[in-house]
Formats: sequence, C-alpha cells, structure tokens
Amino acid sequence: MISLPRLYAIVDAAAFRRNENLTIFATELIFGGCTVLQYRNKNTSAGEMFRQALGLKIMSAVGLGHVKLVMNDRADLCLAAEYDGVHVGQEDLSPPSVRGIIGPDRWLGFSTHNLQQVKEADRTSADYLAIGPVFSTSSKDKPDPVVGLEGVRLARALTRKPLVAIGGITRANAASVIEAGADSVAVISDLLREPRKSAEEFFRILR
Repeated sequence: MISLPRLYAIVDAAAFRRNENLTIFATELIFGGCTVLQYRNKNTSAGEMFRQALGLKIMSAVGLGHVKLVMNDRADLCLAAEYDGVHVGQEDLSPPSVRGIIGPDRWLGFSTHNLQQVKEADRTSADYLAIGPVFSTSSKDKPDPVVGLEGVRLARALTRKPLVAIGGITRANAASVIEAGADSVAVISDLLREPRKSAEEFFRILR
C-alpha cells in the first residue's frame, strides 16, 4: 500500500498565464515540503500539456529530492512524460483500462463523489481514492454535490485504501478533514498565494 503525505498539492495550469510561472509555483511548493504534485490542465492541447509536464519533470529532478509527479486524466501523457502516476475521474478511462496502460508500478488514483462510487472504486486496482468535494469549491465549473465531513467519515469506513479529500479545503478546515478520516488533503486555491509559506503552514497544521 502506498503512503501519502498529509498535503497533496495540485498544480492547476489554469491559474497561470505563463509556463514559467507554473514551474516557479511548483518549485516553491517543493521547497515548502511537498513530495507529491499533481499536474492538472483541462483547457489546452495535448502538446502544450506535454511541454508543461516536461517542464515540471525537469524542475523536480534538479537537486530538490524525489518528488512524486501525478498526471491528471491522461495515462498516455503520464507515460510520455515519465510521471510516477495518473489520477482519473468518473468520466475518464476506467481504472482497469488505465492500469493496463501504465502498468503495475505507477500510482493510480481514482476520484469518487458518493458512497456507491467509493464501494465500486475499492474493488479496483486503484492505489488511492479521492472523495469530494468536501466543501464548496470554485475549482470546477460543474462540481458534484458537497459530501461534507460526514461523507469523508463514511467513505473512510468503506475502504482501506489511502483516502484523499478534495474540494474547498483550506488551512482553516484541513485539520477537521484529517480528523474525519482522510489520509491526505488535496489543495489548489489555498496554495496559490505564497505557495512555499502556505505549504509549510499546511504541514504544521496537519502533522
């Protein structure tokens, strides 16, 4: 079973106008203690995604220690950019299909949004599950219904797989999410301002 850090940082390309800024942001997160970064880009071509992904790959390998890089959605780009894993959602390729592409050794994460999905996902070869949105979020155009802390507690009871909570999580509420049973919290918005300092504060809160 894999081990997840308390903070699972998501690098969302939509927040940056230039690739350089995206890379600087990711570097600051790593200096802040992040050991897992998910690269997410919903709005551009595969070619641009690959260029950005390679930039993050090169950055993470230059004297900063080993960082796990996870590709959002795209198993093909996970392989092409030599990432450590891929994270897929309910509308992407199924976990068995993705596992067939990436092989047995790379991480496979799978998003769930209700208890039935958690039950079904628990039977797959996914290495970890995500549950959410825990709170209301602006990171998705059409978010699923909020599950709340009770949803995290109920999801925890349904799986032994590592559980990542996502959706509206900030430094103000992150501890309550871990107390509800999540192993890790996935964060986008609350890392954007002063990423290094923000990451360090998350780790202090969640240790």
